[in-house]
Amino acid sequence: MLYIRMLMIMVVNLYTSRVILQALGVEDFGLYNVVGGVVVLFTFINNAMVTSTQRFLNFEIGKNDYEEARNVFSTSLNIHFIIAVIFLVLAETIGLWFLNTYLQIPDGREIAANWVYQFSILVSILNIIRSPYNAAIIAHEHMSFYAYVSIIEVVLKLAIVYMVYLFADRLIAYAFLMMIVTLIILGAYYIFCKKKYSICKYKFEYNKKRYLELASFSGWSLFGSMANMGASQGVNIILNMFFGVTVNAAMGIANQVNAAVYQFVSSFQTAFNPQIIKSYAAGDRTYFISLIMNTSRYSFLLLFLLALPIYICCPEILSIWLGTVPEYAVEFCRLMLVFSLIDAVQGPLWVSAQATGKIRNYQIIMSTLILLNLPVSYLLLRLFHIPELAILTKVIINIFSAIARILYLKHLYGFPIMRYLKEVITRGVLVVLLSFPIPLYIYYISSNWQQLILTTFVSVIISILIIYLVGLKSNEKRFVLGIITRIVHNS
Repeated sequence: MLYIRMLMIMVVNLYTSRVILQALGVEDFGLYNVVGGVVVLFTFINNAMVTSTQRFLNFEIGKNDYEEARNVFSTSLNIHFIIAVIFLVLAETIGLWFLNTYLQIPDGREIAANWVYQFSILVSILNIIRSPYNAAIIAHEHMSFYAYVSIIEVVLKLAIVYMVYLFADRLIAYAFLMMIVTLIILGAYYIFCKKKYSICKYKFEYNKKRYLELASFSGWSLFGSMANMGASQGVNIILNMFFGVTVNAAMGIANQVNAAVYQFVSSFQTAFNPQIIKSYAAGDRTYFISLIMNTSRYSFLLLFLLALPIYICCPEILSIWLGTVPEYAVEFCRLMLVFSLIDAVQGPLWVSAQATGKIRNYQIIMSTLILLNLPVSYLLLRLFHIPELAILTKVIINIFSAIARILYLKHLYGFPIMRYLKEVITRGVLVVLLSFPIPLYIYYISSNWQQLILTTFVSVIISILIIYLVGLKSNEKRFVLGIITRIVHNS
């Protein structure tokens, strides 16, 4: 169900980006991305709380303590309402001041920018309130509903792209309709969870220990959320300060492509993450470590299978997709794909740290590293005025973050580094090195439509072959052969 969801979301999101870019124009599209980025910066408090809610719900369900899971849900819902109020205050004071003081807004679009900002605030508040319900669905591993609603959401977003043509100011209309879609989805989550899960039947109680436990865990997660916001939206704002909304449009396109491709990995990890936490809660270390290794390796291989042809044929793909390709979009897309490949292998590592509940030192180390994106990017752009340096900085810092994460997990719970290097990193690097040369050669000797079609076909075939020969272990190869044999016999 998650992969059906992922395919539909990927196709619809990519098509929607093309249409909305044409509907809004490059300037308004870039304006929407940077204004929304200011709002997202203030959601770091909620992101930390979402992590805590999912972890504690998975942990209690892993112990089969559903009464305590219900208490956790009610407590987290209370905290999320408090977060929504705090977010509103921050967004309407500091955020509004920053929007109208520092952002480069095209002349005559100041009012539109402020309307977009207000609707983006409402969208964020609705998403904050939705978070505990989302956590409950993932904790119960009820992925079919999660998939269905996500599909409905992207279809509604596609519909509003065409509706904006009915309005005089398409940018304001788009922001308003996005808010309406978010409200509809919140209602769907609320009704489903209320009827399906006993733990989602809210009851108010004040348990100081539980509040402190959730607050303490989320407090340290806050560093991670702040760092990730800084590395994404903060860098987007810095790019705006140096280059204006046109570069933000290129960054918006790169983020759309990257998000669509990364759906493969996020869907896969969404299904596995509850099992990682539950296996730790149950004390099954063998299964716990095995899940981390396999999820990391599969995540990388799945993403690489898609990323290789997109990376090589990026100019042609963007040209066909968008018609008019914003300057720097190709370079940004390629660098973001590299960033995501490095990030893909780290997702299960991050979840394993959350499972232990001992995250203070871990978050301090990782957040400090990730937050370096802001000063380093600003300094490099100040010195060289080359936009690509901001994204290249993210890639390099992500490599150092991966190294630091592995070393700390060794200290935290005895993470087997050599096994990880052998099973995940070495296999992944070999797959990249062996898969890249032939498609790249085909790309440069071809032209026009041949260049895209032939390169994509060869990339997929070569990648699948190399992944099978190098990326999979012997028992996994036997499993794949068994599936192929059954399919052939049945046909």
